[in-house]
Amino acid sequence: MPRFSVIVPAYKVQAYLPECLDSVLSQSCTDLELIAVDDRSPDACGAIIDEYAARDARVKAVHLPENQGLGRARNAGIAEATGDYLVFLDSDDTLTPDALRAVADRIKETGEPDVLVFDYARTYWNGETVRNQLAVHLTEEGPAPFRLEDRPGLLRVLMVAWNKAYRREFVAEHGFTFPPGYYEDTPWTFPALMAAESIATLDRVCVHYRQRRQGNILRTTSRRHFDVFDQYDRVFAYVAQRPELARWRPELFRRMIDHYLVILGRRDRLPRGSRAEFVRRARAQYRAHHVPGTRVPPRSRPRHALIRFGLHRTFQTLRLASAVRRRTLKSALKLTRSLRSTALRLHYRVQRCLPLRSDRAVFAARGGRGHGGDPGALERAFRTHAPHVRTAWIARPEHRHAVPPGPRGLCPGTAAYWTALARSKYLVNDGGFDRGLRKRRGQVLVQTRRGTPLKHMGLDLQEHPAAARGTDFEELLRDVDRWDYVLSGNRHSTLTWERVLPGRYTVLEYGHPRNDVLQQATSADVTRLRESLGIPEGSVAILYAPTYRDHHRTQRPPLDLERVLSRLGPRFVILARPHPERGGCLGRGPRIIDVSEHPSVESLCLASDALLTDYSSLMFDYAGLDRPIVVHTADLDVYDATRGTYFDLRAFPPGAVAATEDEVIDVFAGGHWRGSCSARLRASFRERFCPYDDGRAAERVVRHVVLGETEGRPEPVPPAAREPVPSAAASARPPLATVPQPSGPLPVTESR
Repeated sequence: MPRFSVIVPAYKVQAYLPECLDSVLSQSCTDLELIAVDDRSPDACGAIIDEYAARDARVKAVHLPENQGLGRARNAGIAEATGDYLVFLDSDDTLTPDALRAVADRIKETGEPDVLVFDYARTYWNGETVRNQLAVHLTEEGPAPFRLEDRPGLLRVLMVAWNKAYRREFVAEHGFTFPPGYYEDTPWTFPALMAAESIATLDRVCVHYRQRRQGNILRTTSRRHFDVFDQYDRVFAYVAQRPELARWRPELFRRMIDHYLVILGRRDRLPRGSRAEFVRRARAQYRAHHVPGTRVPPRSRPRHALIRFGLHRTFQTLRLASAVRRRTLKSALKLTRSLRSTALRLHYRVQRCLPLRSDRAVFAARGGRGHGGDPGALERAFRTHAPHVRTAWIARPEHRHAVPPGPRGLCPGTAAYWTALARSKYLVNDGGFDRGLRKRRGQVLVQTRRGTPLKHMGLDLQEHPAAARGTDFEELLRDVDRWDYVLSGNRHSTLTWERVLPGRYTVLEYGHPRNDVLQQATSADVTRLRESLGIPEGSVAILYAPTYRDHHRTQRPPLDLERVLSRLGPRFVILARPHPERGGCLGRGPRIIDVSEHPSVESLCLASDALLTDYSSLMFDYAGLDRPIVVHTADLDVYDATRGTYFDLRAFPPGAVAATEDEVIDVFAGGHWRGSCSARLRASFRERFCPYDDGRAAERVVRHVVLGETEGRPEPVPPAAREPVPSAAASARPPLATVPQPSGPLPVTESR
């Protein structure tokens, strides 16, 4: 008996159906059956389902003799189901990677509840993804499982069948079925939640809810939208037969009226001339199901009154007035913004006429996302080695809390921001400043970049449109023309920047300032950081940091971290750090620590015992710590074709290379990650890419740029002579390679 029965009805969705089915069959939790129901679709849906059934024994193909609608197609799927839990998925939507594994874990954790509610995100044709705004009701904090009366806010979450998993025996015991007609989810989900003896929530996006430009049933203009009245009659009939559920009538009534108002407010649902009839029907429903004393929120009372008294014309008038008001406010807001922008441009021009301040410096990093990176290290070095220079830091309002005491905070787009850009002598950034910046004579602009380039950058992206993503290369070169200095950590970076970002700047090949802390940290710092992250004492902490795939719209974790940890044993933990452009979560589990929001990647490097990555430039920084690095190259050829790389990572790796997930497991289980061969590879890599990362890179930059010292700057300490703080695992006794080795081929850089 499978754990899950995933039921997918299909009707006129041939373009989306394969992606939907693939999202189910590619789940890391394979204990499932996929019941695909062809609702007598006139297109190729039936043939597609048969093809999948022929390829995968987990697929059950069900063909209905005639079109019966979404609800009855789901009923046909339920009749074929044998799984412990039922999961419904519309055929144009998709499951997110590892969704069923997360659902299975939460079900087990909460004691096999009758219903598990999980989250979803709307995905649009342009690639935008927006999470459910009511996700707060899905918090996993507090007792679980629970009953609906303990968390009544769940009734405000979108009442659809596909954001829940239902215990099949619970469904059979209560005889739940889907009725015919539109809005068939309504008389299914409300009764299911009210009847459930145990409910649990999963605060994770498990479904991508596709927002189609055309073809969505509920966005089709039709009298079928009048079906909503019958559906709510069924809900209240269910409650009437069960007196113990009478307490839910007020909440159901409010939801019903709100639902009617939504349908009335959408232009694309009701046919022309039918709104008056819809309002009359809604008024009748109001009288039939109204509960005396029902409390309606003050903001909703006027709209509820329109339904109560059947004020169709008033509703239309208010709707028109509301549209006019929105347009007026939009125009006023646009005018206000235009006037403010004009005033700020004038302010900036005036400030540029005033004397330049040689004792002022402005810093920014990662597009205003807090304090850190090379600019952050330089800002600290300015205060230490050039204390006469007052520093300011640009950060967006939501990231102001990340700016430490010391620098003055600047919010982009304010008068103070433009004053600082106009009158500060030193401007330091790892990206681009505002396009409105006009560099003055005497200003010094330091461009730090963001590490050593492995993947193609700058003008080289012209050959890789998927990675360029509409980059304006002329604008890029105009920005380059403003640079005075570019920081470099090695000869490879210097040669690359001068070629792909050609300009008149001077390259300062002094090392990466942000890596200074990696050489200056102590064992006490490592211990403190590990405790703050919750790393168990005696554990091996692997920092997992995959890079962004430009050629994928949906970023899927390259590794199943839960499987990796289950094979390695309890002594290993993973610090999961997704790429900033990816976001989300790389995995869930008791030994997976999500550090996606941690403000300092340098602190994560110090706290970890090894780095596991693919093509992230973090490997060049981490190599300076002289700690093990494992590179996962499962899709290197595809990545190289779509993004381009400057050298073959497999030919010159920083440590063990693993082409598959099993090889990754073998590297750690067999001890190859910290073996002698890996150490030799790392030493060679460090000599090439970390010649100046000795802890004094920022000082060298400040002495050159600010103090004008052309001689006497600290000479770099050779990599072999440095003594970076050892990891916790390096000091552990006994040796750590104590787990059994899984079967599978050896990693390409090791031999037994």
